[in-house]
Amino acid sequence: MNAFSGSMMVELEEKVAHLESWSEGKGLIVRGAAGTFCSGSDLNAVMAISNPQDGMKMCMFMQNTLTRLLRLPLVSVALVEGRALGGGAELCTACDFRLMAPGSVIQFVHKHMGLVPGWGGGARLVHIAGSRNALKLLGGALKVDPDLGLRLGLADDILEGEEEIQAREGETGVTRLEQAESWLGRYTKGPRAVVRAVKRVVVSGRELPLDEALRAERDVFGTVWGGPANLQALASRTKHN
Repeated sequence: MNAFSGSMMVELEEKVAHLESWSEGKGLIVRGAAGTFCSGSDLNAVMAISNPQDGMKMCMFMQNTLTRLLRLPLVSVALVEGRALGGGAELCTACDFRLMAPGSVIQFVHKHMGLVPGWGGGARLVHIAGSRNALKLLGGALKVDPDLGLRLGLADDILEGEEEIQAREGETGVTRLEQAESWLGRYTKGPRAVVRAVKRVVVSGRELPLDEALRAERDVFGTVWGGPANLQALASRTKHN
């Protein structure tokens, strides 16, 4: 069921640390295995750290890891297949975008476990869907299918099913990962330095007070003005379509 064990939490942090030092990338797709995004925390792992002290350590560790994931200078998308429950729902909010496959569900089930989100998913959900919708999703532990996800702004698009693709074009073999790669390509097309600069500007605007965000935007602007991509666009008299 792709539930988070303690070792998986450590592995995720290690992957994020690797991506922080990866200077060649522009985009990132976060996906679960075997048709399930993530069903939350492994119950055995939860029971082993059921005391408040260990629970807070786990909370702080995962909150830090997912915050760093969202701050990566990469445009990220969560490919949600099957179920994203509890911590899995929080994980998908740590990506810039969310694509939902037909039949998939995002559900913040924390209330059923006598909990609230602790990995930053509650705060991120408010930014993504607004405070009223966040209250409904958390307080009601609502099951969010792809259509509801679109209406709430939690999902950015719904992937096509294999039957839909075949009926439209007679295509075969187009995987959901390939669909996600094509979708993400809209936002990662172009010079790497510019794509990563765009992400840095957005992160600053989202997290910093206005004056600080303006300073950060100015600093990022200075890294691309007169840069290779800018000079090439000027030389080719690039037209805007």
